[in-house]
Amino acid sequence: MSTTTDNGWPSFDHQDMTVFILVMSLSGLQYAITEIIPEFDVGPLELGVGDFIFIPIVLVLLFRTYWAALAVPMGEIVFEDILLGDFDGLGVMEDLLLVSVCFYFAALLLQDTENRLQLAIVVLVAEGLNEFLAMFVDIGKFYVGVAELEATPGLPESIIVLEGVDFVVQMVITGVVFGVIPALYLYPRLHGKIEPLLGMEPYEGTAGASMWRGFSPKAAVAVLIAFPLAFAFAALSEAGGAINIVWEPEFMETYGQLFILLPVAVAVLVVAGVWMLGTQSKA
Repeated sequence: MSTTTDNGWPSFDHQDMTVFILVMSLSGLQYAITEIIPEFDVGPLELGVGDFIFIPIVLVLLFRTYWAALAVPMGEIVFEDILLGDFDGLGVMEDLLLVSVCFYFAALLLQDTENRLQLAIVVLVAEGLNEFLAMFVDIGKFYVGVAELEATPGLPESIIVLEGVDFVVQMVITGVVFGVIPALYLYPRLHGKIEPLLGMEPYEGTAGASMWRGFSPKAAVAVLIAFPLAFAFAALSEAGGAINIVWEPEFMETYGQLFILLPVAVAVLVVAGVWMLGTQSKA
């Protein structure tokens, strides 16, 4: 379902734009909602629901384009960072790079759309690969001296243990509870129903096909390139002094928790608008 131009770059037409806006809005909606769900501290660890990752990953699996994957972190940037007034231009680049390439790489691995084991593995690969690389970005920032993390005084190696435990916790909560389990329910029910409304043919896959068939060297190389770039942007953001765009009016601190209704309302309106345009053009 992902098309490319004659020079090998992903194409971007009206249909891609419609999908991009829809995925960005729905992803932004879930990011905005999870923003107000409280987290609990257990020592240096923060325990919370994380993100409702099943929403963006199911959408990326349905549309299977790089633009759909790129729309996931863009939803967080637009509907959480900018509209809630907590935007760091260099800081957002980490998620923009890692989430998009990890989700796209994982989505291509789903070859048998009826195979629930493949679906579960793909969701874990998407979330696990992103969290794994983000973990090393955090550890790297600590070792190059641009970030202070919750390490045991005099034992900097403890940061590796803490980040490792946090990775496992995130995989259980976000990857399994809010990833695999709801995705196993949602994907089969949406597959073949959402894509035609936006003028796209649903990806049927091949019954019994191996996941290796979907391994894309280009997508893998994109992951390898994105990782050092994400680290560089994250380190520059922490170090300060670099050219950056920061937007931090902190609306929620000023106007209270109800301000969260603004990005939620905007996201719902955008989704409704895209849905109406898609169904009208289909008719």
